[in-house]
Amino acid sequence: MTRLSIVHRTAYKYNKRVTLSYNEARMTPLTDSQQVVLESVVKVSPSQAAVSTYRDYWGTRVTAFDMQMPHDHLEVISNITVEVHRAGKIPSESDIVGWDVLASPETLNTHSDWLPQSRLSGPGDEVLGIIPGVVDGKNPHEAAMAIFAWMRGEMTYMSGSTAVTTNAEEAWTQRQGVCQDLAHLAIGALRSCGIPARYVSGYLHPRSSAGVGETVAGQSHAWLEWWDGEWRSWDPTNHKPAGDFHVTVARGRDYRDVSPLKGILSGGGGSALNVSVEITQLA
Repeated sequence: MTRLSIVHRTAYKYNKRVTLSYNEARMTPLTDSQQVVLESVVKVSPSQAAVSTYRDYWGTRVTAFDMQMPHDHLEVISNITVEVHRAGKIPSESDIVGWDVLASPETLNTHSDWLPQSRLSGPGDEVLGIIPGVVDGKNPHEAAMAIFAWMRGEMTYMSGSTAVTTNAEEAWTQRQGVCQDLAHLAIGALRSCGIPARYVSGYLHPRSSAGVGETVAGQSHAWLEWWDGEWRSWDPTNHKPAGDFHVTVARGRDYRDVSPLKGILSGGGGSALNVSVEITQLA
């Protein structure tokens, strides 16, 4: 078990005054079988904002707020304490379903959100031609691991090489991207052979060697989960399953379903953005 304190700050400084804005923040981690949120507070500035919360279709806790007064900045700070315990279970043959189960009407219905390609996951014709050879002769679990191994040999992590609108095919064309691009490409490859897959956003403590009580610059991070009889995780950026230093905030079809902060506004004339994530291991 790992207990983490996370402070996620997002601040916009507008070039001109904004007259009104409507916003949604997805910065509150999930409580599930692998992690428990002990404390979570989201603060919005200017403080006159009208704030409410709800669960979206995917089960993510959303902090919604609107500001119907002139303002020249926006700041959202999420303070979180969470305990994470991910059991590193090695799957047995009995845990893994066959391709016939993945193709069954029941599975197609149950996982209907996680099988069609989304706007950002479609990997393009070249990858669609490669994947059948990668997975040939393998069961679904072996096929997923083969896809991850193939990606590791083909893709390079490169900060700043893409934008939030970059799709899997574009990342593949340049053979590089950031964590969300690697997740999108892996998801698209899995879906292309009938394996349900979903995008996961959250936080990553980047340095296991940091001592208890030491605050480090953390990261907003992306990885994926796939289903082959059970839901399993994989972080294609770090070539391993999600561990106790991964904190899940949201799941969706791709990044568009889980973006940490989005909204619409009137005015502004452009803005300067500052984002920071600080993570402290408490236990």
